[in-house]
Amino acid sequence: MASLRSSLPAVALLAALTGLTSSAAQAEMAFVPAAQQAALLTSSDPQLAANKRLVFDFWREVFEGGHMDLAAKYLSDEYIQHNPNVASGRAAFVEFFSKIKKPQPIAAHIQAPLISIVAERDLVILTFGREYPDSKDPSQRYSTTWFDMFRIANGKIVEHWDPALRR
Repeated sequence: MASLRSSLPAVALLAALTGLTSSAAQAEMAFVPAAQQAALLTSSDPQLAANKRLVFDFWREVFEGGHMDLAAKYLSDEYIQHNPNVASGRAAFVEFFSKIKKPQPIAAHIQAPLISIVAERDLVILTFGREYPDSKDPSQRYSTTWFDMFRIANGKIVEHWDPALRR
């Protein structure tokens, strides 16, 4: 974990530099959601496959489905949140998202445009496509990507990162 935390500033710097250099040189590319989400859950490593499934099910059932009563199945009590808008801890997650998400039927797949699920060591990354109004021309929209990265320990999500800015 120490090596991951020490490498995060370098990763962020690389991402920022890549974004700065490529945005001027290229037009945006449309994202392509995965056609078969189930195929994203496979891995030759059973532990990585289990970690992917854990995050996939958490996202469908708790995050998108709004079933905060299932949060204990997926999140540790000591859950660390790196999104600046949400406090750390499972109880804080449940309190925050209970205000904005109401339970609904749980879908068989993730509803957001999921592009990929990548797992390595104890980390799982979900990558999504997103569209936003163009700040320079609100009548236009632009495509971009978003990620959510989770660290897994003892069969639970213990840490989360995303590129959210403080609101």
